[in-house]
Amino acid sequence: MPTPTPAQTGGSFTFADWEEQPVGPADTAPRLARATVTNSFSGTIEAPGTRCAYTIGYTGETTGTYTGMELLSGTVDGRKGTFVLEERGDFDSSGTRCRFEVVPGSGTGELDGLSGSGGFSYLHGEQSVAYTFTYTLG
Repeated sequence: MPTPTPAQTGGSFTFADWEEQPVGPADTAPRLARATVTNSFSGTIEAPGTRCAYTIGYTGETTGTYTGMELLSGTVDGRKGTFVLEERGDFDSSGTRCRFEVVPGSGTGELDGLSGSGGFSYLHGEQSVAYTFTYTLG
């Protein structure tokens, strides 16, 4: 059986409802926080109202790193199902950079066997964030 050719695609997402809570002391760095956010994807990934949970490590007032998990329910190139993205990134006063990967085995429905990765860069103040996504459906 031939190996599927990866599709290189993209789109954009918007975010809302950022809720952040400190984990431990909140007045010094380094410090930890938890955050949840709602994202709405369009383009290759069509997934409105996804929820993402982050753990954030602040190394300064406006600098740090984060990891997160996001459950997407919708379509990828018109194929319907759900899947989970594992996200890792860093941020500073100018914005955020993130790389993400599909959690192996998380695809359901027509997205069963989905694998892939991508990323985005966000500049503070942007209303819509462009993402890239390279994937295969096995």
